[in-house]
Amino acid sequence: MRSLQRDFHRQVAIDGPAASGKSSVARELARRLGFIYVNSGAIYRAITWYLLQKGIHAEDSDRIAHALESAAITCCLQDSESRILIDNVDPADHLRDDRVNESVARVSRLPLVRQIVGQKLHEYARSHDLVVEGRDIGSVVFRETPYKFYVDASPEVRLRRRAAQGERDEITLRDHADFSRPVSPLVIAEDAHVIDTSRLTIEGVVNKIIARLKQMGLQI
Repeated sequence: MRSLQRDFHRQVAIDGPAASGKSSVARELARRLGFIYVNSGAIYRAITWYLLQKGIHAEDSDRIAHALESAAITCCLQDSESRILIDNVDPADHLRDDRVNESVARVSRLPLVRQIVGQKLHEYARSHDLVVEGRDIGSVVFRETPYKFYVDASPEVRLRRRAAQGERDEITLRDHADFSRPVSPLVIAEDAHVIDTSRLTIEGVVNKIIARLKQMGLQI
């Protein structure tokens, strides 16, 4: 079977738990590489927001499947970053709402939702070089890319970062949901390069990643 990787442009996968610094790192890395920055979590959050607007509970898989079957989910770009529209509505201002924070872990564990997000990420990869951040990018979505990184930080540091962002979702509960879900749990891909961001600046982490990419032969 011909590898799907041949149909794609280059992808750098940045995985890690909540508040590990992966979003800031991935965005800056994409800027320095001239790649498109894609936040897979934003797609999960957009879908969660859409379902909440429809009054659909995160545990109602049948209604979720019906709603998503008819929803027009469109991925586009704005300023070299991914954006998502659902039924021509941009939910960007609501992706960090408390209700979304409380429900996104339950919605994102559904196989149908993960399949939809994976398909959208593949659409991006067919047209652009990407830096994609998430929780299963290197282990599932783009498992064939050689450019895999897993960023992490101590629980104490991650809690402080979350508080500084004004977020109120519970790190421990989110970790449990990410690591224990039956479909595409958060894992460290066997060939991923692990970076502890606890004592590093964003620039420091990005410099480490770029140095590693150069060692691997990525033309930068």
